[in-house]
Amino acid sequence: MKAKKVGKLVLVTVLAAGIAGCNSAGNGAQTSAPMEAEPNFTYTGKGPVTAIKDAELSILATNAWTTNVDLAHAQIVQKITDNAGIKANWDLIPPQNYADAVNPRLAAGVDLPDIIYMPDQDQLMKYINSGIVIPIDELYEKYGVNLKKIYDQSPDVKASLTTPSGKMYYVPQQTLTKNYMPVFMVNERWLQTLGLQEPTTLDEFTEMLRQFKAKDPNGNGKADEIPMSMEPKFLEMAFGPVFGLDLSNQFYADDQGKVHFSYNEPAYKQYLTYLNSLYKEGLLGVDYASTTSDQVTSRISQNVTGATFNFSWYMSMVYSPLFKDYNPKEPIFKGILPLKGPNGDQFYVGRTPVSGIFGISRDSKNPALAFKFLDYAVSEEAQTYYTWGIKDDTYTEKDGKKQFTTKGQDNDYIQKLGIGPVNLPNIQSAESADALVPAWHSELDKKLESYIHPPFPFVYALPEEASTDSMSMPDITTYVEEMNFKFVSGSLGLDQFDDYINTLKSMNIDQVIANKQAQYDRYLAAQKK
Repeated sequence: MKAKKVGKLVLVTVLAAGIAGCNSAGNGAQTSAPMEAEPNFTYTGKGPVTAIKDAELSILATNAWTTNVDLAHAQIVQKITDNAGIKANWDLIPPQNYADAVNPRLAAGVDLPDIIYMPDQDQLMKYINSGIVIPIDELYEKYGVNLKKIYDQSPDVKASLTTPSGKMYYVPQQTLTKNYMPVFMVNERWLQTLGLQEPTTLDEFTEMLRQFKAKDPNGNGKADEIPMSMEPKFLEMAFGPVFGLDLSNQFYADDQGKVHFSYNEPAYKQYLTYLNSLYKEGLLGVDYASTTSDQVTSRISQNVTGATFNFSWYMSMVYSPLFKDYNPKEPIFKGILPLKGPNGDQFYVGRTPVSGIFGISRDSKNPALAFKFLDYAVSEEAQTYYTWGIKDDTYTEKDGKKQFTTKGQDNDYIQKLGIGPVNLPNIQSAESADALVPAWHSELDKKLESYIHPPFPFVYALPEEASTDSMSMPDITTYVEEMNFKFVSGSLGLDQFDDYINTLKSMNIDQVIANKQAQYDRYLAAQKK
């Protein structure tokens, strides 16, 4: 629900208009380019993917988030292309400005590379309908050795990436969905100093914050404690579920399959009332809407904040090690179970499995080779490289069990190797994460797993649905964000909540919800096919 999302939606509308006329085979009616046959070669799902000597593919994708790493020359990426038997001509762009750089090129629709990491997940099917990417159904049936295994294990991913007409266009990049998710974390030492137990309910959590503020848990004799610090993007993810809402993803489906817009629900008023009470008591800082990640880290390192919310990874890999006397066997900042809310809700929200998509462009001279490379890139062999690195360098294996070496635990070293390369369809691994974190952390993660609820799924929008969403949602999102701040900060009283709901109705929220319901119904039906 951030301003960035609004900009993205506006860009979608502009781009859709710009590329709609690029190809007469639009509306998803185009067919795959002919498959190149290699009579004397059979692809088995392992490398090499071709017998063609000096085979080359051009690939447009993102570079590493770490600025001192160039994935085009990273050893893990090179292993994948060498094993596949192809030379990759990489065109890698920093992820921070990838969409801005790539969208004009896609809008022009000329001189496209063989493979494109798409700048978004194409929910409105703008790239599909323009003919920029080709359908991969025939290629999938003939060469999808590894992708079929993934879809057998995760039919929800296949359902998400199947268009209403039943076609497939993209190979997914996947993230963890239940493990190492964002959670509440509290300073265990502060709890011990004050004789408190980890909070299990919203009321207990609130009382904990009050004591953090008033009773000098850091013991320096100063009233410098900031009870809770988190980036504003996490606030909705942290407290929405306590009231049964998925505010971070906007929409959710209840147990009966009915779709809701979280910001249009009576429970949202409860959420706002609670946050406003925290704000009034000074338990939610006056700078809550502008707090940065660096500020949170700084406050924790200075031992002046007692609770936060972030990805679970941070508790043992970032926050606890900020304390000089940290013993990895004993957590300092530790995750807790989700808080039980006033209506009995108790869960954290997970992530959608698809974190990115790769398409084969209409300009590819050998789409079969491009697909086979993508299929090999999602193989178990390739995933081992992505998540563990290089055998006998970053990890060892004994009796079928992998373990990181000292080098493998050196973040700078494995980043330069290209661990988890974002320019390939990698799949994150809970197993490798378990091997990096302390035992208490991996054990807690497994305990938290049963409390993770899946978010609203990614589903393609039909043209009329896309039109309604692109016309209505930018304004709705902006309005919701503005009113959220006013209600939480108290600049507007909650006696105006009914007027807020009526305004949402006038902005066409009911039709947007109806569209989402239709999409969700199609998603459920696709899983049964």
